[in-house]
Amino acid sequence: MRGVLVRLSDAWTEILQRRAASSAGGSYPLPVQNMLGEMVAAATLMQSSIKFNGSLILQVLGDGPVKLAVVEVQPDFGLRATATVTGEVAPGATLSQMVNVNKHGKCAITLDPQDRLPGQQPYQGVVSLLGDAHEKLEKFSDVLAHYMLQSEQLDTTLVLAADDKMATGLLIQRLPMAGSGNLAGSQLSQANEDEIGVNEHYQRIALLASTLKRDELLELDADTILRRLFWEEKLSRFAPLAEDGVPHFSCTCSRERVSRMILGLGAQDAHSIIDERGEIEVGCEFCGLQYRFDAIDVDRIFRVPGDLPPASETVQ
Repeated sequence: MRGVLVRLSDAWTEILQRRAASSAGGSYPLPVQNMLGEMVAAATLMQSSIKFNGSLILQVLGDGPVKLAVVEVQPDFGLRATATVTGEVAPGATLSQMVNVNKHGKCAITLDPQDRLPGQQPYQGVVSLLGDAHEKLEKFSDVLAHYMLQSEQLDTTLVLAADDKMATGLLIQRLPMAGSGNLAGSQLSQANEDEIGVNEHYQRIALLASTLKRDELLELDADTILRRLFWEEKLSRFAPLAEDGVPHFSCTCSRERVSRMILGLGAQDAHSIIDERGEIEVGCEFCGLQYRFDAIDVDRIFRVPGDLPPASETVQ
């Protein structure tokens, strides 16, 4: 068995603080905050598991008041997250009430290589937010466990929790009997498939992990958690990530990227916005930065189609 434990404090609270300071969004409703926090912890756990040189993007696409929730984790564990809320979220709203009202909600995981070859497309897998009996799943951990079983054909247990100070999670996974597996495609043996759902050692460890309560996961340190859960088991604990590799908030937006987005609009649409509003304003939903382009800026973008001039670094 292998296990990974993540406890995000500074990175998670910065995400929430940036959202609260955004004039366009404001603070998330409590159920959305907690769901997004669990997604942040889960995406970090998954990135740590796949040894992948690229970004892992975890998305929930909903048919309820939360239309979209996105978490992106880079190979160096720089991460960012956002959610789009278009309707009223009740104080005690469940996962299905937020994103799976009519059973059309989806969970997607995308692996986008940094060194992508020409013509190579990112790998993406998609699952519904439903169980084997077509029932609505109310724990995001159950959604991901179902996804990991389908994609890697490995038994996986996740325990996730989040509040306004901490996003944390524990992942337990049975190692393959032979071959290797990852989210971008598996080469697994028949011996491994035969162990799915029946390995007694995994069942014991998973049962112990599932007894971990939300408050314990949020409040207890790693040593205490491991001692309480697995005091009778033989453990090999590895050193935590070094300081330069710990999870941290990081946004990849830039003025140049926004310029290319405006270029994609086309000159006619871009200039019509300038005529109507006097400027084009684009806000980053992840970090809250606002990028503004006046008529001169837009003229520069379209001066030579497809060839952007050096962009100003001014951010307002």
